[in-house]
Amino acid sequence: MDVYKRLAALGLAVPELLLPKPEIDLSKWAVIACDQFTQDRSYWDKVFAAVGDAPSTLNLIYPEVYLEDADRAERIASIHKTMRRYLADPAAGSADGVFAPPVTGCMYIERRTGGTAPRRGILAALDLECYDWKPGRSPMIRPTEGTLPERIPPRTEIRREAALESSHILILIDDEENKLIPELGALAKSGSERPAYSTRLMGGGGEAAGWLLGGKAHWDRLAGGLEKLARRAAQKYDAEDGAPFLYAVGDGNHSLAAAKAVWEEYKQAHRDERGLMDHPARWALAEIENLYDPALTFEPIHRVMFNTPAGDIQKLLADLPGYRCRRLGPGNAAALAAMIQDTIHSIRFGLVTENEYFLVEAHSVPLAADALQPLLDAYAADHPGVTVDYIHGADELFRIAGNAPGKSAGTGENAGPVTGILLPPFRKQDLFITVAGRGPLPRKTFSLGNAEEKRFYLECRKLFG
Repeated sequence: MDVYKRLAALGLAVPELLLPKPEIDLSKWAVIACDQFTQDRSYWDKVFAAVGDAPSTLNLIYPEVYLEDADRAERIASIHKTMRRYLADPAAGSADGVFAPPVTGCMYIERRTGGTAPRRGILAALDLECYDWKPGRSPMIRPTEGTLPERIPPRTEIRREAALESSHILILIDDEENKLIPELGALAKSGSERPAYSTRLMGGGGEAAGWLLGGKAHWDRLAGGLEKLARRAAQKYDAEDGAPFLYAVGDGNHSLAAAKAVWEEYKQAHRDERGLMDHPARWALAEIENLYDPALTFEPIHRVMFNTPAGDIQKLLADLPGYRCRRLGPGNAAALAAMIQDTIHSIRFGLVTENEYFLVEAHSVPLAADALQPLLDAYAADHPGVTVDYIHGADELFRIAGNAPGKSAGTGENAGPVTGILLPPFRKQDLFITVAGRGPLPRKTFSLGNAEEKRFYLECRKLFG
């Protein structure tokens, strides 16, 4: 069978990638995922200062820390115009874009963030016909967390009419032998002495390098490895209508859901158009990583409750079976972070507020977020003015929740008490079997690494350009 058809049967396509010209400074071009540091404007202020007037994916995204600002329409219009300008569209005020000639292929990527080994991935185009986030569906590409419909519209507003796509989506495969991606990496490197790109990443993001998988021999190896994993998945997990559970969304779930929504809209509006199913909007760029890559770590995603006293959260958690709460006192951030790692005989949460630290214990349940999230949702629904944010990294949570009231959020509307909730770790080995058995996990159950380790926007492709 033709390799393109084999990949299509596996929910993939080989993209036509756009990389910046050699003279573009990639350390300014690449920026972190838009949904990071959502309570830290100072991080994004530093990014804007570092980028200055240089070409950058910063000008192609909408950092979510600014979503509540009044200039949303203007920002989105500016994003769309910049995309056209980067593509050398004279109507957007540019006759000379920032991209080198396009290359057809997948990209083998190595990301180093300080560990002894790089985290490895393959950038490819995912078929949105093989993905659905709605409850009760069992497609080849499945969400791993609950999807909030209200978080999709800002991203669809950007994607509609977007001339370019760049992606922070990470997709996981279940390759327990950890062979496929390392073998593809060796194959890519054997065909090229130098990577297609290599750069340091700003803000403690480490380094990233990519090698093109640009020939049918490469794509045959990718297809063969995924076919083997698909057969294994069909045996291990449910496979309805011949669709094995081959890919789990590790990061960027709402961005992928937005891409799906825009594709469905486009299909409906152009249903009689010839060649519709070949339109670029059918696919979404994503980096595929292996669940069993030793360099890939799972971190819990913590919660911050604004306008919420710690005592109220203690009362909520008191409903958990076997509840106990112990005050550790000021200056015990490190001790608390260590204590919640021990979840063998119980589940543990940490509460943080104004340099006060509490350890909460309860009887063990399969998922700590299962026990916690319904309580927080009910509390927020009953208390107007309470807002919840989801924080990557214990240090960031300590920074936000440890400040004086009103200073953590940086806005007047969150000027009341702030309480942070540390969550215990989630075993990554349980991901596929848990999602296959119960469906998506509670929203924001885990994170692939810490905030600085999230995917940076770098590669692009034409979308509606």
